[in-house]
Amino acid sequence: MDENQSATPAQNGGYLKSNIFTLTIPEIDGGSNLSIKMHWSQKVECSNGEYSLNVPFSFPDYVNPTGKRMAKIEKIRLNVDVVAGSELLFKTTSHPLQEVRRHAGSMGFLCDNQVLSWSKDDFSFSYAVSSSHINGGVLLESASAHDFDQREMFYIYLSPGDIRNKNKKVFKKDIIFIIDISGSMQGKLMEDTKNALLSALSKLNPDDLFTIIAFNEESHLFSKSLELASNDAVERASEWINTNFVAGGGTDISHPLNMAIEMLSSAQSSVPIIFLVTDGTVEDERQICAKVKNHMIKGESICPRIYTFGIGSFCNHYFLRMLANIGRGQYDAALDVDLIESRMLTLFEKASSLILANIKMDMLDEIDQVEVYPSSIPDLSLEGPLVLSGRYKGNFPETLKVNGILADFSNFEIDLKIQRDKGLPVQKISARDQIEHFTAQAWLSDNKQLEQKVAKLSLQTGFMSEYTSMIMLENDLLKKTKESPGAKEEPKKKHSKANVQGQKGQKTIILPHLGIGFGNLTATAQNTPPGFEPKPEMPEIFKAASNCCETVCSYCCCMCCIQCFSKMNNQCLTVLNQLCIGLGCLACFECCSLCCGGDDN
Repeated sequence: MDENQSATPAQNGGYLKSNIFTLTIPEIDGGSNLSIKMHWSQKVECSNGEYSLNVPFSFPDYVNPTGKRMAKIEKIRLNVDVVAGSELLFKTTSHPLQEVRRHAGSMGFLCDNQVLSWSKDDFSFSYAVSSSHINGGVLLESASAHDFDQREMFYIYLSPGDIRNKNKKVFKKDIIFIIDISGSMQGKLMEDTKNALLSALSKLNPDDLFTIIAFNEESHLFSKSLELASNDAVERASEWINTNFVAGGGTDISHPLNMAIEMLSSAQSSVPIIFLVTDGTVEDERQICAKVKNHMIKGESICPRIYTFGIGSFCNHYFLRMLANIGRGQYDAALDVDLIESRMLTLFEKASSLILANIKMDMLDEIDQVEVYPSSIPDLSLEGPLVLSGRYKGNFPETLKVNGILADFSNFEIDLKIQRDKGLPVQKISARDQIEHFTAQAWLSDNKQLEQKVAKLSLQTGFMSEYTSMIMLENDLLKKTKESPGAKEEPKKKHSKANVQGQKGQKTIILPHLGIGFGNLTATAQNTPPGFEPKPEMPEIFKAASNCCETVCSYCCCMCCIQCFSKMNNQCLTVLNQLCIGLGCLACFECCSLCCGGDDN
């Protein structure tokens, strides 16, 4: 739905953090069966040639009923399909899985066990795809009758193959690290960034060239020219980092970026790379994009690749995404500041293991009304596949020819086969990346039509965007049943996401906006560290628990209370309630009431 529509403010659910969603379940009668179904989408991670899936599947102790032995069934069904049809190699799993199906490029697993207590470990699964060379394919899908864009859809993927193949050579690198050391990068942010940078330096090959630019309102260089990544140079760089990485001052991205592009203009027999890390927003971001784009058009055969990494929610992540797109690099972020080191190193691994550059698909230009996302094709890395998607009108060629340059600067060419109707939802797979790509374009051009396109795509696919909000439609079936004895529940109907008013008898609840925004100039100017964002409205149970904790000098928390109450009988709870009332601890009494469900528990 459009975020400008009016409806009931969110009270019964929302995000506490980017990875914690709360939903208040109303009081239900004892013995009732409660069924909750959730759908979400996440990318499979790739590292060292292995693909891994991690799904939340751990349950705290207090969800297990006390004093009763109830049958508990854990059921996991896992289907793995590789569109290339290559052989799948099973690696590891956190839970016992039984193989129930195996075909070329496809496997099925099942876990159906009776357990004493719910799982305490998240579900994880990893696998590899057996292929000794670069491979890929193209998936095609027709637009549905309700699609606002009636052009056909395509999904292109290139896989690096087995990284254990010793014949796979990576490009030599000329890399410049541009690191934000403004005042907001103080404390843990600076330490984690330093640790990630020091680790990245230690992984450079001896024939790589590098230097470092630390910036606030000024630029500070480790060396005026790039140096070979010898042990001596890396050690001197480490000492320089420990001395000069002191958080303070403002933020100026343009000057160090221009400096780095100039220093890399003479790169030969290597891939020039700029690795930019920042947590802030600057006023001249659109001008920066224009200058970099102009340089790329007039640049060398291999222009500087720009990899961008954003920290927190105060930086403009769409600027960083667009800058990476223009520079044929990649973008990543750590919205949760606890993930800085791991996410930053993951992005560096992608940048430092390039095996195919200057990728072209000239045949796409011959197709009518074709759009490719991202518009500038990044290089292929050993650390995961390269994925493109888009729309077209007319006839797609029988094969798609892909050209590029290998690490020894020899030419590479491959024909990708076209596949139709393989049962894979092409639009769903590519929707999130397309939404983020269009949003970055809409920000850069300040184009309202593109904003509307993003909103339509968001409504059509169910993925959030900056221009839409999520809603809940609440049916008060219990109230209807009590008011009309003997009435039967009507069959459930599907409702359009755009229908914000809902159907008769439904209550429409707008959840807090889930977008990350376009940066915060005020927070950047004031050097506010990431992590100091305004906190969303908490459900009542967390408010009560917070007040309770403050009253009891922070000796307990809500989860502690729940665990404690779950092991008490009714008499103990009654005594505790009376004690709380006697002490005047009204907040704790409210927490007990909410946690224990009232006087009958």
